[in-house]
Amino acid sequence: MRRGGHEGNSERLVNRTVERYGVWLRSTVVLLCGALGLVWADEADVPLASALLAPAVLACGVRLRALRRPLPLALLWALDAAVVLLMGLSQPVLGGEGANAMVEVAVGISVIAFQFEWATRPVAGAALAGAGVAACVLGDVLSSPAHDLDVVPLVRMLIQVGLARAGYLIVRARARSADRSAAVRAALRREADVAAARRATEREYLATLHDTASATLLMVSQGDGRDWSWLPPRARQDLEALSAMPGFETGSVDLAALLSCVPEGEGQARVRLTTHIEGPLAIPSGPGLAIFNGVREAVTNVSRHAGVREAELRAWSEAGNGVVVELSDAGRGFDPDSVPVRRRGISGSIIGRMRAVEGAASITSRPGAGTRVRWRWQDRGRVPQAGDGAGQATEVPGPADRTRAQHTAAVRFIRGQLLYGSQLVALLICLVWQFTISLRRLVTHQDVYHPAWAQTAAFVCLVAVAATGGAHLLRGRRIPPGVRGWCLGAVLAVSAVSAYTLPPNHSTGPADWAFGVVGWHALFLLADLRVRVYAAFLGAHIGINAAAVVWHGAPTAPEAAVLGIATVGSCGLQLAIGALMTHLLRDTAPAAGSAAAREEELRTRERIHEHLQSDHKERYRALTATTVPLLVGLGHGVLSPHDEEVRLRCGVEGARMRRLFAEGDAVADPLLNELRACVEVAEHQGVTVSLAVRGLPGEVPVEIRRELIDPVAVTLGRTRSAARVTVVWTPGAVRVSVVGVDCADDRTEAAVEPSHSPAADPLVSVVRTRRGESVWAEASWSRPAASGVALS
Repeated sequence: MRRGGHEGNSERLVNRTVERYGVWLRSTVVLLCGALGLVWADEADVPLASALLAPAVLACGVRLRALRRPLPLALLWALDAAVVLLMGLSQPVLGGEGANAMVEVAVGISVIAFQFEWATRPVAGAALAGAGVAACVLGDVLSSPAHDLDVVPLVRMLIQVGLARAGYLIVRARARSADRSAAVRAALRREADVAAARRATEREYLATLHDTASATLLMVSQGDGRDWSWLPPRARQDLEALSAMPGFETGSVDLAALLSCVPEGEGQARVRLTTHIEGPLAIPSGPGLAIFNGVREAVTNVSRHAGVREAELRAWSEAGNGVVVELSDAGRGFDPDSVPVRRRGISGSIIGRMRAVEGAASITSRPGAGTRVRWRWQDRGRVPQAGDGAGQATEVPGPADRTRAQHTAAVRFIRGQLLYGSQLVALLICLVWQFTISLRRLVTHQDVYHPAWAQTAAFVCLVAVAATGGAHLLRGRRIPPGVRGWCLGAVLAVSAVSAYTLPPNHSTGPADWAFGVVGWHALFLLADLRVRVYAAFLGAHIGINAAAVVWHGAPTAPEAAVLGIATVGSCGLQLAIGALMTHLLRDTAPAAGSAAAREEELRTRERIHEHLQSDHKERYRALTATTVPLLVGLGHGVLSPHDEEVRLRCGVEGARMRRLFAEGDAVADPLLNELRACVEVAEHQGVTVSLAVRGLPGEVPVEIRRELIDPVAVTLGRTRSAARVTVVWTPGAVRVSVVGVDCADDRTEAAVEPSHSPAADPLVSVVRTRRGESVWAEASWSRPAASGVALS
């Protein structure tokens, strides 16, 4: 666990991987060496050797079991220390050169593995490394008391321990870097997803508001002289729709069952639906509800505008897990291109809803030829684009595709970071090993080589290979295949030159500087490939040296055993490290990416849930001052649509909602666009409105636009005959004024005007004057800076 911070997924999985790798590697080596030791021991020494080696093997078994069922750390540390101490004490019992080599290999690999097993607790790992060194010293002293202590193996062991620890720190640093970068990208994606969810929910809210409260209040405001028996249940339904929180639809629905519940209306507004539905039609709830709500709005449009009271509703499935729904009527029809952008019935409630769920809706109509509305939704991201009815389909990436692409990119990035760290580790081992252990051996045994210059040339060749690969790595570039091929050929050539220029009986001995370092250079070059490629190279390397040994003369059985132990201790360790690198790249990186994706999905859902709840509360709070009281009064009979004051209040609220709908339009002058939305509502009430604009428009924040337009909406909503609206832009201010002729008296005007919140901009001022039946209202905003506005 990192101090002062959260352990990322990559770091956590790297720690778990190297710990398991260390335990398995050490246990395998101890078991193998213990079995070989018992085979080589004299018959009289077998009981004592078994008494020493059996507990070591048993301790390794307990350690392996602890990977599944954790044990106290103190007990685990004691078991690990006992293993190396028992292996060291077995050296004088086993006896012989082979036993010495075997114990050195077993303890040497164990102290390396300890740096992985105890990677997150370096003090414990260092203490175990010290115990391993002490075990080697004790075993050497007990087996050869007359000889001086050989410190070279001990120094080599300490170098290996240092390299193991440094290698882990490098890989961990790259894992942390991957986690930090992934966290930054995930935070950006999370904010984008939250913003997209909020926008989608806002669109759905506006569409619901348009289909429910806005339509109801505007119908009430348009006058008396009709049957209002449908109004109370409709108002109560609107309240339920506004109080529901959208954005949490999950699972799937039967679209056929939903469409069978589409309301036909009541009384004279009823539309008789003839249905032809091929069910069941199981689709995700989001698209299903979008189609249902769109069909409901389309049926309402038939009732209001088509001039007929019959329509046909059809639904069927199509290839590719898709559904098609079609509503047609034989009414008066219209020109879809002539519908103003501010009208929301088609653009928001029908087309907009389908776009939000990766679907499409199209309108086919012309005057006198009826209207056909078609909804289409297809799974796997294939949706047809609405247009002239050609039915062209375009591949659109869906949420699942984007999620898979993001996961693939995250895995690729984590793998790249771990690969870079692994190559750095291999390069570090190459350089440290070659310029410490190998260089000492080369210099010390110059008189042994025949010829010596060949060995020196081979050493320089390996330096050139490391320099070439390191230059590409440190510049952040992959080693080109051609360069890698030449470098691998050079490494094999070094192996052959070193093996064949060594005198007999010196292979893998103190004079053989190349045998243990060649594999590290190959690992550096082949780190990004599968381990079997590296195993094939090691096989070729071992084969070249074995052929050289045989060429010099067949070794005896003890000599072959020593050669085998040295090969296991060198190439076996290298192959194990190569397998660890492959596991990190092929398994750990995808697992880290998947874990990060799951955590990020959970965080994103939580953030979306929090924001949607907050947004819903804020929207409903804004409606409780004006719209909700009207709907409650109309729904429970407290307010009557026959009352002129009620109709005027409904008209004001309808105008405010229309202005709210216009906020999302992409237009050059949003202020003028929202004013026109209010003007259209007044014109539908029979008011003659003239609109004048002076000056060049500039940018006005949406909060300021709301305060500037609201007095105009209130005055227009209470005007009976004519009104004049004026917008004046100056370099220092924006003024919006309205003069209403034949306005209703203001005895209840306070009830329909919203109270100014404490957060209202103090630079906005509102002035109202009434003379007789005329009302003048002006709202002005002092602009913070001039933006090139000039009067015309």
